[in-house]
Amino acid sequence: MPQAIQAIRGMNDILPEQAAYFRFVEDSARAVLGGYGYSEIRLPVVEKTELFARTLGEVTDIVEKEMYTFLDRNGDSLTLRPEGTAGCARAAIENGLLHNQAQRLWYQGPMFRHERPQQGRYRQFQQIGAETFGMAGPDIDAELILLTARLWRVLGLQDSVVLHLNSLGTQQARNAYRAHLVEYFSAHADRLDEDSRRRLHANPLRILDSKNPAMQTLIEGAPRFLEMLDDESRQHFAALRALLDAAGLRYVVNPRLVRGLDYYGKTVFEWVTDRLGAQGTVCAGGRYDVLVEELGGRATPAAGFAMGVERLAALLAESGAMPPAPAPHLYVVIQDERFAQQGLLLAEALRNDIPGVRVQVNCGGGSFKSQLKRADKSGARYAILLGEDEVARGEATIKPLREDQPQQIVAQAALAGHLKNLIEE
Repeated sequence: MPQAIQAIRGMNDILPEQAAYFRFVEDSARAVLGGYGYSEIRLPVVEKTELFARTLGEVTDIVEKEMYTFLDRNGDSLTLRPEGTAGCARAAIENGLLHNQAQRLWYQGPMFRHERPQQGRYRQFQQIGAETFGMAGPDIDAELILLTARLWRVLGLQDSVVLHLNSLGTQQARNAYRAHLVEYFSAHADRLDEDSRRRLHANPLRILDSKNPAMQTLIEGAPRFLEMLDDESRQHFAALRALLDAAGLRYVVNPRLVRGLDYYGKTVFEWVTDRLGAQGTVCAGGRYDVLVEELGGRATPAAGFAMGVERLAALLAESGAMPPAPAPHLYVVIQDERFAQQGLLLAEALRNDIPGVRVQVNCGGGSFKSQLKRADKSGARYAILLGEDEVARGEATIKPLREDQPQQIVAQAALAGHLKNLIEE
């Protein structure tokens, strides 16, 4: 017997029970984003490697270690997208979406990073992202944050996440701050781990994001960026906080909150949970006003966020915030295989006549008893029984499966109307 082929490590199957949580997150996000006027955009899974090398920064874990990059038949270097923001910005520029107009866009789909798989972190993972272009004020930052807060309420997760907020300032302020960080960490070079030494001169802000417990005391003593913000960023951050305060949204100002990607500046935020172990960030976002220009477009203010669907699904499962996937309303039991055609056609007629009804038909045969067991296991409210007598008389028997009530025999011509009333009760 040939050896069974298994999935690639870190690229997991999403089984039906898990898919129900994914679908709930995705459907809820679609509805909330639509309610704020965001339009869906669908982006390629593969982009030119240059897109990510140029925008993410050469000295980032993603570019250095995590990208799935390959040469195609023409010798071009291509990469499976590790994140969605750069591709969305590229699409907006290429398709003329930024010419004297503001845009609110959102997308969903798989991203790819070659990192060590663990709970909430996979090599192929699903993200939902939103990107806005052409709006420079703190009002759009506040909208993005309030939008995500509304999604948590829709999902029933509002008590499971905490908002962390920070400002990374302008590029000029960040350059000055980087110099202070390099000076500080260089004075303690003997206490830096290998990753921090590698980042010291190329991307010192990333040292602040280190999860190494041995580094935390040193990081805690580092200069604080909020105390060194330029006036423009300080005013922007104060205005954002005032908007969130007016909306009654609670948050934590976290001066150690940074971004691993080079294009972020001013507002950054994360929604964090303590219920998923080390992988506590379920949504992260902020401003990236320099990105469009770096990609060859006109200077355009921009802000957005991305959320991990796997982590939100895990959080839903852990909190019990979502009921199981919807069961069928009806399960059609066919007493004899001779009546398989009548069963299928009856189910089609019920789907035509009762909007939104979920009907599952027994397929593959089986005894009457075994079919009833399948009907019960499906979670259906009613079994619709088709036996020789019912077929001969043009009738069907309705058997309640969740309530102790008698069976009813109903003419097939009146079945849809009768069932509609039962289902709506």
